[in-house]
Amino acid sequence: MEWYERHRSRRLRGTLLALTAAGGLLLTGCGASDTGDNSRASDASEHNSGFPAPLPAPDRSQGTGEQQDDTDSREVAPSPDYLSTFALDVDTASYGYARRALAEGRLPDPSTIRPEEFVNSFRQDYERPDGDGFTVTVDGARTDEENWSLIRVGLATRSAEQAGERPPAALTFVIDISGSMAEPGRLDLARQSLSVMTDRLRDDDSVAIVTFSDEAETVLPMTRLDGRRGEIHEAIDSLEPTDSTNLGAGVETGYATAVEGLREGATNRVVLVSDALANTGDTDPDAILEQIATERREHGITLFGVGVGSDYGDALMERLADRGDGHTVYVSNTEDAREVFCEQLPQNIELTARDAKAQVAFDPETVAEFRLVGYDNRHVADDDFRDDRVDGGEVGPGHTVTALYAVRTEPGADGHLATATVRWLDPDTRAPHEESGALEAGALDDSVWSAGRGLQVTATAAYFADALRRSSDHRYGSLPGAPHLDELSERAYTLAYRTEDEDVQQLADAIETASHLR
Repeated sequence: MEWYERHRSRRLRGTLLALTAAGGLLLTGCGASDTGDNSRASDASEHNSGFPAPLPAPDRSQGTGEQQDDTDSREVAPSPDYLSTFALDVDTASYGYARRALAEGRLPDPSTIRPEEFVNSFRQDYERPDGDGFTVTVDGARTDEENWSLIRVGLATRSAEQAGERPPAALTFVIDISGSMAEPGRLDLARQSLSVMTDRLRDDDSVAIVTFSDEAETVLPMTRLDGRRGEIHEAIDSLEPTDSTNLGAGVETGYATAVEGLREGATNRVVLVSDALANTGDTDPDAILEQIATERREHGITLFGVGVGSDYGDALMERLADRGDGHTVYVSNTEDAREVFCEQLPQNIELTARDAKAQVAFDPETVAEFRLVGYDNRHVADDDFRDDRVDGGEVGPGHTVTALYAVRTEPGADGHLATATVRWLDPDTRAPHEESGALEAGALDDSVWSAGRGLQVTATAAYFADALRRSSDHRYGSLPGAPHLDELSERAYTLAYRTEDEDVQQLADAIETASHLR
């Protein structure tokens, strides 16, 4: 009760979130933990689950499951395509940036709202595998709209704490020091974060630092941390904002430095910290993206994008990370930075799966139509699911990936609804593996709002993203059973009270703020 009263009184004191980053933010330590816990277990063998295989690829002359139809506001899959295929994505930047905008008293631009990144911003308690690879959980619940349900596909990798030794890391930090980074909560936050991250890394890890403004410079070549942490700290402390943003030069120099310091047997990764507002030099996204794609193909160097700033090039950063086989996060304050640099980045030093893709096969006997929520730029052609030359997503230990579908079942539907299959390549041997899970109609919960915590949080985040996305764009139809924002806020507060979950509390606060701004 004390927890509830504390948060209830905070809510009543104001409708805006207390999330705005203040000047002079100081990042505290990560706590006592050893990155050696981010371990590599034995390789997972290919698993035959006994579930039905995905359906054969559809006749493409009649359209694909994700084809948009301007006459149908729901953008559902037309018959006869009952397959949905996409590359996995663990980005969360869209949700973080939306919260920042709401904290500043404005609705986020609908073009920056990616529902899958809202959904994947919350902890899920899926069962985890013993080794590399995934478990597959499929569940769902009925909505208030007749014959419509929300079906959740949950994928989980092994925990980061499982026994084993991860390989060493070779990290090239590419830091934006342009004039726009002088804003409090940008470069100052980056400096503090990198300093803490340096202390967290192991002695056999390596770090390089590249800075860019109107030009790019390698401040520190690839340097082993053993006995040289002071030198790395000095390089970090010397970072100061200067001129304009030549993002292209920063990316090019960063990858060149990473290639020069490439370590065999290590995880080689570029960490780009920027507001992604390119205004000097090569500002063509495609040219910058091609540089990343080339280095990824030839050297296996992946990208981790950290976005900062109230004015932020969200779309470019996301495209960079996708092309670089990585993902993006957004940092607005010390709490965000602590999570990213003390938890998420260590998890992403190691990979447990490469080119991971998911395919969901809906049963035409029981499913009338469906819609994948989000993943708009992660679609994969259905018949490319088992083509391992086609790029997928890279996933590390401790990750979960959630996909949500709005599904209209046939009246009185009974029996099998859907089978979800995930396919990935072993990060070392490139051997392919698959795992599947299935859902029966009888397993659907009677209501989204009486389902388990995980499904309720997923539905709440998806409904919120859908509402923000529709704020000025009628093309995005509402999800079935979508409540008004006021009702959604109350449901989120109730869920936060019942679970005492701070993340859900913040979601409820954000929804309430949006309801007042609409």
